[in-house]
Amino acid sequence: MKSLFSILALALAVGLASVASAEDYPSRPITMIVPFAAGGPTDVIARLMAQQMGNTLGQNVAVEDITGAAGTIGVGRVAKAAPDGYTIGIGHWSTHVANGAIYTLPYDLLNDLEPIALLPSNPMLIVTGTATPAKTLKELVAWLKDRPGATIGTAGVGSGSHIAGVYFQSFAGTHLQYVPYRGTDPALIDLMAGRIDVMFDQVSEAIQKLQAGQIKAYAVTAKNRLPSLPDIPTVDEEGMKGLYVNIWYGLWAPKGTPKDIIAKLTGAAAKAMADPTVQKRFTDLALDMPPPDQQTAQALGALQKAEIEKWWPIIKAAGIKAE
Repeated sequence: MKSLFSILALALAVGLASVASAEDYPSRPITMIVPFAAGGPTDVIARLMAQQMGNTLGQNVAVEDITGAAGTIGVGRVAKAAPDGYTIGIGHWSTHVANGAIYTLPYDLLNDLEPIALLPSNPMLIVTGTATPAKTLKELVAWLKDRPGATIGTAGVGSGSHIAGVYFQSFAGTHLQYVPYRGTDPALIDLMAGRIDVMFDQVSEAIQKLQAGQIKAYAVTAKNRLPSLPDIPTVDEEGMKGLYVNIWYGLWAPKGTPKDIIAKLTGAAAKAMADPTVQKRFTDLALDMPPPDQQTAQALGALQKAEIEKWWPIIKAAGIKAE
């Protein structure tokens, strides 16, 4: 009996401690893990969000870049962290959807992580060098079909640009030779030089070269035209209805993080995205902001699940494997 009383007392004490810690949260700095190198698109978004979220939460949100294995090491660090709200992570479509079909992960993307908030997204552009004679997407497809050994550059095996290319082929009926690079920049250099024929690139990465007239864009892989590039038609307008590839971003915490802590983090993220300075920076980066009712943990969780159901069969059928 005494033993049972001790167990109940301990359980009550742990429960009260949990409530107290949630009420006091945050009482020390928070770490936001970026699963890629400093200076890239994910790191830039993280630092914008971290600064504003820290202002709201009253504690510093420190960004830590943990690279390796296409983002799986950094995401794994978040999944294995203590579920106390002091370690959170930023990721995107590749890290929290595609990687699950490409890698054997030591964590479960849906069951070991807790969604916090859906962040801006970044559709892709179908681009070529300026010397390409095609003027429309239909003309580009015809040109690629007539070109022996037509090549498509990617940012690496299993990257968003690689998977987008596979998806494109299923619509276009083309047979392209994939040329993997270590990142987008070297692929764009070869595209501009005419050493590869076509590639998919995130709008935020391609927009400066496009505006400088160094590359040509044929369509955006989204349902609507982008405010930042109103002259670029959608894939629907160009006859490839449904060729949607959207690199959306999000914030996650370890599974088991208390719901009221998640709520505080979600609120801080929403306030950061409502800040005019952050919104202008996101607009400059050609990022598409989700409406306020879609910035929630629930919206992120539902989107991630739906995207896994859509993309895993496509990736697995293409035989895309980690090198």
